[in-house]
Amino acid sequence: MSNQVPNAVPARIRVLVADDHPVVRTGLAAVIAQQADLELVGEGENGAQAVALFREHQPDVVLMDLRMPVMDGVQAIRAITSEFPAAHIIALTTYEGDGDIRRALDAGAWGYLLKDMLLTDVITAVRAAHQGERVISTAVAARLLEAHDLFDLSERELEVLKLVARGLSNKDVARAIGRSDETAKIHLKNIFTKLGVTDRTEAVTVALARGLIHLD
Repeated sequence: MSNQVPNAVPARIRVLVADDHPVVRTGLAAVIAQQADLELVGEGENGAQAVALFREHQPDVVLMDLRMPVMDGVQAIRAITSEFPAAHIIALTTYEGDGDIRRALDAGAWGYLLKDMLLTDVITAVRAAHQGERVISTAVAARLLEAHDLFDLSERELEVLKLVARGLSNKDVARAIGRSDETAKIHLKNIFTKLGVTDRTEAVTVALARGLIHLD
């Protein structure tokens, strides 16, 4: 005798959305609501809320923006995956620099999509992630391929570059990081070499284009 329940309804894919823009959340919520196999279990407007909502609902898939207040998306991804290693989190963002992409993936993101994708493609990606597939948009994959031979900057070098982007002189940079002027110059020289540039302005321009730093 079969133990199968007649006409059993398949479990729906439970989705959490985290984005600080209400219009984005509303749009995603509306599309999710139209899918018979999806269920929206929570909406967060910053990374800290996303972490709390994940703990509460433990959704199957998360759509996570990267640029959010209180705690950004990368920090939220890292916090969630450190506690729930099997979490399937998709970064859904406007950031397409290889630095942003790699930070998100290194933090534990299951995929990386850009917000200019059709919402139907996002929904397809949610289903794929739930099935265990890595989801990375074509544009993102191409950006990673282009940047495969570029060196990563150290945390200190990123700090120096952010200070330079704010217009600080070498002397002011040295004071801000608590090091000598000569040390600041060495950091800058290393930055120029790694980015393949020859001056401060070009270094900042390349770093912004690659998503290594942002002017917030």
